[in-house]
Order: sequence, then structure tokens, then C-alpha cells
Amino acid sequence: MTHPLDLFASCPKGLEGQLLQELLSLGAEEARETVAGVSFKGPVEVAYRCCLWSRLANRILLRLTRFAVESGDDLYRGVAAVDWSEHLAPSGSLRVDCRGEVKGINNSHFGALKAKDAIVDQMRERSGQRPSVDRQNPDLRVSLVLAKGHAIVSIDLSGQSLHQRGYRKEAGAAPLKENLAAAVLYRCGWPELATAGGSLVDPMCGSATLLIEAALMATDTAPGLARERFGFHGWQGHVPAVWQRVREEALERQARGIEGYRASITGFEGDGKVVQRAQNNIQRAGMGHCIQLQVAELATLKRPELAATPGLLVTNPPYGERLGEEASLLYLYRYLGSAMREQFLGWRGAVLTGNPELGKRMGIRARRQYSYFNGALPTRLLMFEIDPEWFVRGREGAEAGAQGVSGAAPLSAGAQMVANRLRKNRRQLAKWVRREELQCYRVYDADMPEYSAAVDLYGDWVCVQEYQAPKSIDPDKATGRLRELLSAIPEALEVDPTRIVLKERKRQSGKEQYQRQDRQGAQLEVVEHGCRLLVNLTDYLDTGLFLDHRPMRRRIGQEAKGKRFLNLFCYTGAATVHAAHGGARSSVSVDLSATYLEWARKNLSLNGFSERHQLVRADCMEWIRDNRETFDLIFIDPPTFSNSKRMEGVFDVQRDQVVLIDAAMKSLAQDGVLYFSNNFRRFQLDEGVSQRYQVEEISPQTLDPDFARNPKIHRCWRLTHRAPSAQGKKAIWGQ
Repeated sequence: MTHPLDLFASCPKGLEGQLLQELLSLGAEEARETVAGVSFKGPVEVAYRCCLWSRLANRILLRLTRFAVESGDDLYRGVAAVDWSEHLAPSGSLRVDCRGEVKGINNSHFGALKAKDAIVDQMRERSGQRPSVDRQNPDLRVSLVLAKGHAIVSIDLSGQSLHQRGYRKEAGAAPLKENLAAAVLYRCGWPELATAGGSLVDPMCGSATLLIEAALMATDTAPGLARERFGFHGWQGHVPAVWQRVREEALERQARGIEGYRASITGFEGDGKVVQRAQNNIQRAGMGHCIQLQVAELATLKRPELAATPGLLVTNPPYGERLGEEASLLYLYRYLGSAMREQFLGWRGAVLTGNPELGKRMGIRARRQYSYFNGALPTRLLMFEIDPEWFVRGREGAEAGAQGVSGAAPLSAGAQMVANRLRKNRRQLAKWVRREELQCYRVYDADMPEYSAAVDLYGDWVCVQEYQAPKSIDPDKATGRLRELLSAIPEALEVDPTRIVLKERKRQSGKEQYQRQDRQGAQLEVVEHGCRLLVNLTDYLDTGLFLDHRPMRRRIGQEAKGKRFLNLFCYTGAATVHAAHGGARSSVSVDLSATYLEWARKNLSLNGFSERHQLVRADCMEWIRDNRETFDLIFIDPPTFSNSKRMEGVFDVQRDQVVLIDAAMKSLAQDGVLYFSNNFRRFQLDEGVSQRYQVEEISPQTLDPDFARNPKIHRCWRLTHRAPSAQGKKAIWGQ
């Protein structure tokens, strides 16, 4: 093909303008920016050069045809109108990728199937041979886009997405896309800085994507040079001699670039394992001679001694997408701002963030901002001039960062008020905590209504549970107050900011309370009244230990000696551990969740208990109804609502209390005790229960000082059988 090709380069949204300029520099003609890409024309040599050199594109597509479509038959005829013998050998293989929908075709799989059939049928009719389908390594990859009543059929000259350079085999969560990293570096003017011998520092380098892309630019290395195969290699229109010339030209440029390399590129990470993964990626990219890595925490970051000025500090901090990460991110941004102000004066700064509000905690005003997408995640590139002119000044004119913890920006007035309250509460609880030898307790529970959250200490960890704000509260204002609370915690409670976990507590329905929120899997061992228990602060809404039930667990442990104990709706079995620790003769713990029963098994094992303590997976309502064993001590703490695929219907504690309590009392020994508790604020115990059994509400006695501010956290009753009347005794004893 000697005539200009009709080409399209796709890219992430937000990169279109930069991609347009890049393609023009590679020889593109008639280039026109559109949504998520650029249309352009050029000979096959330009197409090859774009595949090899584009740092921003995802794919380079050769457009073959565009036609109106309203049905599967329209699509079949339109695809069959292309002479596919010009593009694919009859014995070759193909893959069709379809996206979008039009009238009559609302399923991408159906669209791909129709297009594939049209290609295969045409080639079989003309040559007698049928191309095969290969999803992994096809000779020809066909792109089909359906939108606005039309179909666009193209050949994918790229093959694997161009952003996948091949060097990154190891990456963390939500890794930075390579082409987005390149866009950030272009926007910061790194190629010009590198040519002038400038320096680049990434203080949180992660998998080293920014460092590697910077090194590729600084050495004039084509990002696709390490690829063995592109999509055009199996295309019938491929011209090997032209491709060879383009590739040799790239190799010559790389050799000259490496020889003339004058820049300095350094990355830092606090975790040695992460640094090793980054080093592996750097070696695969062939950039080990250009990049230095160091193990260093952000709070102790110092500018490399050999780093020249002016330079570029560029980084992509964690986004805080996972449950509980935003708390530590608050201080991370404060430390980052402090390091920039103190160590990198005169440099440029660039922070690609998934949470631009946190950028305001850095103590430097952004000179400019750009919106990008990292995959599906919206991000903002904040660009800084690290100069005192741009520093945010405190209320007394002091530069931000001159006060506060470890040089971080000072607390706001609201955060300082919260910090004062946290210190006061902790001081008031200190004597009780020492006397009871507690590791886990609540230190704050929406004491100041505008800062609506609970703050719990678990050893040297802090769990913050944000209460859902009323709809009348401005969400931005609620978020701002939460961040003030989070920023106050490390200083007031003297904890590491990375050991603060944030959770949003809202009204739960059905099984939401027990669904996994994250998959970090880390369990922390804590001690409560001599019992060792495992908690998980990240993966679920609850931690595995209801702190407000501490007095109830203590009571069970004190009363359990020599008794048969039943724990219904046992959750993670904490009450069972206390019963066993108190000398229970045996126990049965029932729950429907396999996850929590396994957790209960670990808790029992951790304390050396296994024999005589049975764990049963079952619907508690069905199990207690069918049970024929007798127990001396029963504890029931049901959820407010619950449903499961293994349950029939929905459990409602207000509606089902009578059936549940009656069934449990049938399993209770004549002189036994049943404790019934729940946290439904509007719960009312049925009058019939009080008429049939001896009932005493003991809610006030089941609250420790850390929950005295919230007496409605739960309600609890002590139930026993009524003493038999004289008539009843005669009937029972046969008198």
C-alpha cells in the first residue's frame, strides 16, 4: 500500500491533546483530535513509527470501512464488503474485538461473532480455506466499534496494548499506567530537563513506572523497542523492509542517547521488598545504568547529594481506594509537602493524585492542574513551583510546615479542638484502662457532633468509624471535618499515621454487615481479660470484636465454670473464648458464616481450646428449633436483620424475637441463665416474654466507662425460668 493509510490512535481520556502533538512529531498528517484518540493519515512507515515510538497511545488502528448498521445482517454485509484477502492469509488466524452497541446489536459478543462469520465465510468461499480463531496470538486482530448507528472496522496494528512495555512484571494495587506516566513527564517538561542534565526524584516510586519512563525518554529509547511482535507482523500488508529501516533507526538513536546521557534519576521507597520489585522492573527495561534506588521513608527524605538544580520531583502517591487508607494518606501528603519545601527549593514538583483534596494538605499552592484517568480512576496532576512565593502561610504568618508533628503542616483550628478532646478522653480513661489491663477500647464517640465518628484503640492501631452524615449536611463539609479528625489523631493519640484505619459506618441491610470490604487479610492479636483474640481492622465493616460487649463477655467468663455454654449467632466466638477461659465444661457456637466460624476456630486455638468446644455452621433459627441438648448458660446476640442464600426468608430481630427466645428457653436448664442482647435502637422486648420468664434488663451493667457516653449502644436482658408453682411441682415430681 503506497497511498496514505486512514489511521486512528486510541488513548486514555485526557491525553488526546498531548497525543496529537506526539503523532505530528512522528510524521502524522491531517491529524485531528477526538474523544479518547486522534485520527490521522500517513504511509505505512508512519504507522510503524507510531507503533514503535508512541509513549501515549494504547493502539494504532488501520481503518478499513465505516457503514450504517441497524441489525446483525447489516453488520455481516458491511464486514463482508471488505476484501479480507488483502489483510489475512486463508490459513491464518484472527481475533475480533467488539465494543459499543447500536440498534439491533446490544451485545459485544454477538457483534464480534457476526463480524468473524463474515470474514471466515468470505475467505472460505473464495479460497476453500477457513481461517482459525486465536484469542491469544492471532495473525490479524480486527477491531469493531459500534456507535451512533454506525460500525467502524479496523485492523489493530499494535497487537498487545502499546502501554504495556513488557518491563513491569511486578506491580502493586492500581499501578500507574505507563502511557499516563509518560504524559505526566511530558507535561512537566522532563525531556528538556534531561537533555540539559537535570535531575528527577520520585519519593514514592512504587513499581518504578515513572522512573523507567523518565529513563527511556532521557536515553531516547523507543518504548516499543523491546517488543518481539506487533499486530502488523501477521498482516498481509506488512512491508518488512520498511519496518526493518524504522527499527534500525530507533536502535541508532538509542545508542546515541545512552552515550550522551547526562541526567540523574533517583527513586525512594520505605519498604525494601517494594524496592526489590522496582529494581527487577528496572533491569527488565534495561535502564539499570540510569536509575538509582534507595530505601527511605518519606518523613526522612533528603535530596540526593548529586542531584542538580533545577530538577523535577514527581510522584504518584497511593490513591486510598482501599478501605481505611485515607487516614494515613492525610499525613503522607503533609510529609510530602514538608519534604518538598525543606529539601527541594527551586525545583519543579508534580503530584498525580486520585484525591486532589489531599493536595491542599501539602502547604504549597498548585500552579496548574490537569485531569487524567488512570484506567477507570479519575486523577489530577498538581504542578508546583517549589518556591516560598507559593507556600501556604499559617494564621500567624509562619510558613506551613514550621509547626506540627515532624515538620508537617500545623493542625487547623477544628483539628486542634478534636485533638484536645481526644487527649482529654484518653486521660480520663487512663486509670481504668491500666486497672483492667485493656488493649482495646473506645476513646471518642461523636463527642463533638460535627465530627461524627467513633475512634477505637486496638493496641498501637486506631480504627476510625465514620458515621454516615445526614442528607442535610453538605458532603464536602462532612469530608473536610473527617479529614480534620484524622489529621488530629496521630498527634493526640501518639500513633503512627500508617496505623490508622478508616471505615464508613452506615445503616446495613441484609448480609452487607458481613461482606468482605477488602482483601488485605492481616489479623492483629489483642488481649482482653486474659483472652487472646484476633481482630481484622481492614477487611470487613466490623473488626471481629464488639468492644461494647466487653462487660458481657467478662460476665460470661465469670459465670461459665463447670457449665454447658451455648453461643448463638456466635460471630468470631469471642464470648466462647471467655466462657472456655472461665472453665466452661463444654460449649456449642452456632453461626451461618463459614468465614466467622473459621475465625472462631482460630480464636479458640490461639488460647489452647479445641476439645469440648463445638462449632456449628447452621441457620441459628432452624438449629435452635431442632436442638435437643440442654445448656446451663446461653448467650444470644443476633443481628438486627439478616439474610443469606442458605437461609429461608429474612431474620428480623423485632419480629422473630419471641420464636427465637422461646426455642432457646426450651434448651435452657431449669436453673440456667440466658442473656439476650441486640443493638437495634428501637427494639422493644415482647410483653409475652416477660410474662413467661423471669426477665431483668441489665443494660446499664453491661457498659464500661468507654461507652458511658453512648448508653444506647446496645440493650441486654437476663432471662431465667420462673420457679414452678406448687401445683406444677406436684406434676413434675409425681406427688
